[in-house]
Amino acid sequence: MSKREDEGCVRKRRTDAGQKSDDCINSDSPVIAAFKVFQQELDTKHDKYERLVKISRDVTIESKRTIFLLHRVTSVPDVEDILNDADVKLDGVRQKIGQIAEELKGEDLYQFHRAFTPGIQEYVEAVSFHHFIRHRRLISLEEINACLVFMKDDQTTKGGGEVVVPGPCVLTFQVTPTDYLLGVADLTGELMRMCISSVGNGDMDTPLQLSTFLREIHDGFAYIGNTGPYEVSKKLHTLRQSLGKVEDACYALRVRGSEIPKHMLADVFTSRAAPLDPDDGIV
Repeated sequence: MSKREDEGCVRKRRTDAGQKSDDCINSDSPVIAAFKVFQQELDTKHDKYERLVKISRDVTIESKRTIFLLHRVTSVPDVEDILNDADVKLDGVRQKIGQIAEELKGEDLYQFHRAFTPGIQEYVEAVSFHHFIRHRRLISLEEINACLVFMKDDQTTKGGGEVVVPGPCVLTFQVTPTDYLLGVADLTGELMRMCISSVGNGDMDTPLQLSTFLREIHDGFAYIGNTGPYEVSKKLHTLRQSLGKVEDACYALRVRGSEIPKHMLADVFTSRAAPLDPDDGIV
């Protein structure tokens, strides 16, 4: 017998064995019935996970657009118009987060946390940036969560497939402390870019305000140290870089500000960023 014929015989025996094993399966077995239930539960969970990932991407995109809009405050005469436009965009982002809250109704939040955490961190970054521009302070976690309360229609289905809407229900979404800290850590990069724009436009006061604010944020993260989440300690290196750039710029403005033409201040600002040791990222 040739090698090809031998392989065909082996394949045929395996097929016959598989068919026999399928014939031996009892579809009425309670074990098979239990595994079918498990299959349905896993499929439902995976579908919900994918829907949350898609919503999180939309939240991320709209939050980034809001941040780009807010960076225009350094170059326009009427800041309030920009802030009002950003309010409208943030309301749209909150509606997306309301969809996340609806998907998580009756579910364990931490089972699906990895699906939507990137979008929530970006939202925290956008809303904290907006709040700082308007109030010159850091928004608290409680203030963020207070805006994430949604009214949704509570739809139920009868046995005949008829959809009944008994009335509106209240859904809440709670940003976790970890997502809040990670969003605030990313905020420092946006504040550094705002400082660059301010210097380029001849604004000497904003860099000094940002330097004090960033130092307070850095001190808060340093106070947490290694007791906080691992992801937070990884972002501390970027936070220190942003703080170092702003402090170097303030030093240049204080010491040599009168010697440097205003249109060259931004170039001096960006060129004075001293590289940091990567090992400094961990406290």
